Amino acid sequence: MQNTLVRSVSFQGVGLHSGAPATMVVHPASEDHGIWFRRTDLAANALVPAQWDAVVPSKLCTLIANAAGVSVSTIEHIMAALAGSAIHNALIDIDGPEVPILDGSAAPFVAAFIKAGIVAQAAPVRAIKVLKPVEVRDGEAVARLEPSDMLEIDFRIDFTDAAIGRQEKVLNMANGAFVRELSNSRTFCRNAEVIAMRERGLALGGTLENAVVFEGDRVLSPGGLRHADEPVRHKMLDALGDLALAGGPILGRYTGIRAGHALTNRLLRALFADPTAWRTHDCLGLASGKLPGVGVQLRDLPLSA
Repeated sequence: MQNTLVRSVSFQGVGLHSGAPATMVVHPASEDHGIWFRRTDLAANALVPAQWDAVVPSKLCTLIANAAGVSVSTIEHIMAALAGSAIHNALIDIDGPEVPILDGSAAPFVAAFIKAGIVAQAAPVRAIKVLKPVEVRDGEAVARLEPSDMLEIDFRIDFTDAAIGRQEKVLNMANGAFVRELSNSRTFCRNAEVIAMRERGLALGGTLENAVVFEGDRVLSPGGLRHADEPVRHKMLDALGDLALAGGPILGRYTGIRAGHALTNRLLRALFADPTAWRTHDCLGLASGKLPGVGVQLRDLPLSA
């Protein structure tokens, strides 16, 4: 069945790219409400849907906007936390244009959701079942969806930096796999990219405390890595957040090879452009056990969360 929060939860921090302070409150919502953002700093046109067709081109993050041009950016971690905790309905108040980055992962969101309580609602979860392969490419980058009875994520990355290198991970996302395996993996970048981004007015809120920064064979962030393969785990976290914009859980196998936010959104657009490639599927009873986040508990969070 669909789920929402028992009570509202609040988060405060800074935007990764803007560096601006941000307060965000995630409220319970009625069944079939879906996920919406509401800009509390604006008097009109404040609601922005968390949907694949609201995504607009943006560098280095996922940004959504409504028809009036009102936007919210860097939504991928909060969307992953909601999907990975099986929260299908929520209204998210935010007092600015960018979601707070917190520690660079989804774990603080997940922990707050579990502590607040997650409650079942009367309506079934309407999943998106993939019926045939759909693929998009951009040079060497590939994003693909194929039929499967549950959401599986297969991600591969390849960086010249020795501290990252080639990494691949495959996970069945059923039940609490996201919370246990991916939720505390932080956003990452190379030190040269940090310098370049700041010259372009980006990453103004980034620090060694909310991102893993690499330089050659070194990890510059204090404390090192939370997982030996933390970069690919974070790419999987991002992919789940971007796939959550489908409007319901995906039942299919997602493969990402050097893929990013823009390519995953292109994949969703290609999927929904072909009516023969997908159908909605009501998940009831045992079928709900194939969805991400079912029955998650606080003890499922990694110790570093």
